[in-house]
Amino acid sequence: MSCNADAEPRIKRVLRNLRPGAEGSAQQGSAHTLDDRMAHCATPGISLGLIDGCQIDWAKGYGKRCHQGGELVQTSTPFQAGSISKPVFALAIMTLVQDGRLDLDADVNGYLTSWRVPSTVGWQPKVTLRQLLSHTAGTTVHGFPGYPASGPWPTVLQILNGETPANTRPVVVDGLPGTQFRYSGGGTTIAQQVLVDVLERPFPRIMEDLVLGPLGMADSTYEQPLPPPIAARAAIAHPWNGVPTPGGWHVYPEMAAAGLWTTARDLALLGHDFLSTLQGRRSQLGLKQETAEAMLRPQLPEQTSGQDSFMGLGWQCAGEGDSFRFGHDGADHGFLARLRLVPAGGQGAIAMINSIQGWPLLDELFGAIRHEYSWPLFEDLPKAISMPDGIDYAGTYSDQWRKVMIEPAPDALYLAFGDQDPLRLLPQSTMAFFAPAINLSVVFERNEAGNICSMALTQHDETIDLRREAPQQANMT
Repeated sequence: MSCNADAEPRIKRVLRNLRPGAEGSAQQGSAHTLDDRMAHCATPGISLGLIDGCQIDWAKGYGKRCHQGGELVQTSTPFQAGSISKPVFALAIMTLVQDGRLDLDADVNGYLTSWRVPSTVGWQPKVTLRQLLSHTAGTTVHGFPGYPASGPWPTVLQILNGETPANTRPVVVDGLPGTQFRYSGGGTTIAQQVLVDVLERPFPRIMEDLVLGPLGMADSTYEQPLPPPIAARAAIAHPWNGVPTPGGWHVYPEMAAAGLWTTARDLALLGHDFLSTLQGRRSQLGLKQETAEAMLRPQLPEQTSGQDSFMGLGWQCAGEGDSFRFGHDGADHGFLARLRLVPAGGQGAIAMINSIQGWPLLDELFGAIRHEYSWPLFEDLPKAISMPDGIDYAGTYSDQWRKVMIEPAPDALYLAFGDQDPLRLLPQSTMAFFAPAINLSVVFERNEAGNICSMALTQHDETIDLRREAPQQANMT
């Protein structure tokens, strides 16, 4: 445990005030305790941290590493951070840009020696680090499902080329770079290879030297697979119903995009340093204030900082003035995470859980924190990202009593149930979608082969688990 003594009463009030439907909804449910909601959402463990007044106020662990075991989550228990790996990685890039070792606007093929951005029908696209960090490079492959702990695991070059045993398509440019936002973990993986080729060191060592070590993030690593001493105390992944993943978790060779293991306390250290830098204080990373500010600006010419939401360099941003906030969400197999930072008050919160089914908990925890600390608007309705590509969600999903049909569209999914008009679902991540019209969210789950096999449909505090039917059974009744 890491906690300011004065914070203890506030922590207790936060953990007794979880209200299903409180975040991103006009209606609020009754108050529940964290223990009650963890049990309801089949979530064994949580790592929490909070920054207030640009200082780490508290960081704590709750629950267990594994639903089937008795070992408790500690402040030092690592969880998979999913796509929060991306802004942490962006900090490493920016330190090298600041030192003149990298140019944000240079063609990355000038840095790459082991691989090159492929040409297409005689056309050679020019892609920059600025575009890769802001998801405007026109690159493919939205996200990564990871690989079973037993292997086999592809190399990064096999992933970029889409070669066996990689379970995703080749990373290519199929859009005009610099013209449009489209989320791309594939693009982040290109940037990972740029660092490896330029510095000629293993990627986890680069991140330790440039970011994790200087910030004192002692319980964090980009090592994939996880080294045995850290694996022995890491949280176990639980996709659904408290059932642990065989082998403990998935392995992510796409380390910059999805491979960070960390804790809420370590991310609070990072958030504290970045917020301090924005206030003109000395950064442990050596970042200048203007460098940090540059990461929080829109990267497309038609965007402005006052827009509802936009992508900076590694950071997802929203709002303006005192309500300006930034951060990132993360979703790996059996893990979810959320990081939010508010510069005006030096405020921030981090939550990491080891259950996909626990998605509602993130909203409820952030709603309780916002209420207790009287912070400005911390989270609006969920912000949609671009529609993931190359993932087959379509089909009929059912349980013993009901069926729903999922139909794809270019920018959304549509959920059909009974004689209701189809309901539009917008993506929050590769596997998580929300309905703007009502308080409903859907989280899909893959099987070990990487195919969508089920979905959890959540309304208020009730979750329905639905299995995907085989194609020959797919018909609506």
